[in-house]
Amino acid sequence: MGSTSDKIQGQAKEVAGIVTGDEDLEAQGKADRQVGEAGEKLDEVKDRVEGIADEVKDKAADVVDKAKDMLPGK
Repeated sequence: MGSTSDKIQGQAKEVAGIVTGDEDLEAQGKADRQVGEAGEKLDEVKDRVEGIADEVKDKAADVVDKAKDMLPGK
């Protein structure tokens, strides 16, 4: 199940637990919601890290290209 669906399902269980007075269902819903929220945060971090890695790779390629241009015989 995806992070967003975990979060939504957790919210639904949490509300159902509150409405019915079922503390176990409410707690399970909170836990599911928090798992979903954590998963969303991890996805955001992963995307940022991938973006930074791409930028570093591009900069490194630029440095290598400039170094090659500076070699004698070019």
